[in-house]
Amino acid sequence: MSRIRTYTELIQYSTFEDRFNYLQLHGRVGLDTFGFDRIFYQNFLHSKEWRGFRNHVISRDLGRDLGIEGREIPDGIKIIIHHMNPITMKDIEESTEFLLNPEYVITTTDITHKAIHYGDKSLLMLEPEERRPNDTCPWRR
Repeated sequence: MSRIRTYTELIQYSTFEDRFNYLQLHGRVGLDTFGFDRIFYQNFLHSKEWRGFRNHVISRDLGRDLGIEGREIPDGIKIIIHHMNPITMKDIEESTEFLLNPEYVITTTDITHKAIHYGDKSLLMLEPEERRPNDTCPWRR
């Protein structure tokens, strides 16, 4: 792993875009993290320990996408707890610090999570630009 991402560093960035850029992994769709061992990760995500940890992180982040004020995740939108440092089979087997340490995770939406792993900010729902009088009438600007 080249760089360890942390919650402490992440919250130093005040905008959603800056936090996204800090977390972006530039992965490629179709490259499995676990391959045939993915079932072990899925079992971990269904454990009582994970569910309690997940609820703690959502509370810490106040149910906000990347923990940003004004980016509250509405009911009905899938909430993901993103491991800022990709988890490996070794992390699960040895229960490393990256698995259940709030310092290495952040609350996201499913769309944001996919963009962090495989996309770019064009996939994100960014804040609308601030409107100005006559901004839709170019000849009146």
